[in-house]
Amino acid sequence: MEKLFHLKENGTTVRKEIIAGITTFMTMAYILSLNPGFLADAGMEWNRVFSAVAISSAIACAVMGLYAKLPFALAPGVGLGAFFTYTVCLGMGYSWQFALTAIFVEGIIFVLLTILKVREAIVNGIPESLKKAIGVGIGMFVAFIGLKNAGIVVADESNCVALAWNWMTGAPLVALIGVIIIGVLMKKNVKGAMLLGMLAATVIGIPLGITKYSGGSFIPAKPYFFDFAFSEILSSRDSMLDFVIVVFTFLFDDMFNTVGTLVGCAESSGLVRKDGTIPNCGKALLSDAVGTVTGAVLGTSTVTTFVESAAGIVAGGRTGLTALVTSALFLISLFLAPLFAAIPSAATASALIIVGVLMIEPVKNIDFTGDLTEGIPAFLTIVIMVCTSSIPNGIMFGVFAYVLLKVFTGKWKSISISLWITAALFALSQVLSL
Repeated sequence: MEKLFHLKENGTTVRKEIIAGITTFMTMAYILSLNPGFLADAGMEWNRVFSAVAISSAIACAVMGLYAKLPFALAPGVGLGAFFTYTVCLGMGYSWQFALTAIFVEGIIFVLLTILKVREAIVNGIPESLKKAIGVGIGMFVAFIGLKNAGIVVADESNCVALAWNWMTGAPLVALIGVIIIGVLMKKNVKGAMLLGMLAATVIGIPLGITKYSGGSFIPAKPYFFDFAFSEILSSRDSMLDFVIVVFTFLFDDMFNTVGTLVGCAESSGLVRKDGTIPNCGKALLSDAVGTVTGAVLGTSTVTTFVESAAGIVAGGRTGLTALVTSALFLISLFLAPLFAAIPSAATASALIIVGVLMIEPVKNIDFTGDLTEGIPAFLTIVIMVCTSSIPNGIMFGVFAYVLLKVFTGKWKSISISLWITAALFALSQVLSL
């Protein structure tokens, strides 16, 4: 392990990496039931999609661990899964095979863009202040997800965020107890505090009726395999035009979701080099692209780098061994689906809230008052990311603000070519969405 992952050099151990991998998996295991639920609404079989999610996630995590040697985990994205079903299939009226074909083509394009180092240039071209802001924004976004999943915050009559009236009972109470347990354990420097806190919250949830075992088959179903619909795409000019738009939407959202997650998690873990680059960034992006292609072939929506990777990083994960452990757990989940389904969202929510606390630390290094051309874009990145529940939206506002402020204050020479290209891509995406 030392020879393969250079554990001492990265200030970690096998034990830390294993705990980090388990922690990452537990915070993102919800996707094993959520994604099949999305795609079932599009007409796909829940059990077959479940297998596709587990296998494609395992493959993508293994590639990330062994090839890129970074502690990032991958699985089908939540927003992209919702777009798959509720926009492409139910909204536009196309088959799930049509949507899978779009994801497959998107994945191939991703592979080409990664080989040409286009995506890596975009990552490395993001200014230091925005990199820190992305990390902080992701931390707050992750915490918000935890608060929402636990039912601590809800939408009020005006569709604004409000404190739930029953926040001291049921799932919200279990999540808050989990937060306290994790906080106490971390203060006492207990190894694996986040994992132990989630397990404790799961046990506490049993008498409260939050942790439930619903049963089910332990025999994995066969995933889909190359179920594409090129004939449907070529059937008319409208379908071909719609296909191009769908591919671009998948491509764009996945690209900047991955960019934001890589930058944010790398920043919080200290993996970013002094020159602002991320080690093995190109390999990480290629791992992401391979995951997307694999997911489409097996029958699930876009596989992307998960923001919940931050939980494993906070738990001490620093190398590809973390991702490899997560990969192994995804494979095991194929045969233990009913057990993993019993872990309540309230338990994972407690870990996500703590991750938000720990990821906000870089905000102190952002110059919010001395140079507003750096501070305003950073602030917009953070607040838009949280308020819209979208990493790409936060990056877009930050990039637009950064470019415009630098141009109108005569500092346009500080804008990198890749950042100009990024701004142009965001502008194009908004034009196409009109």
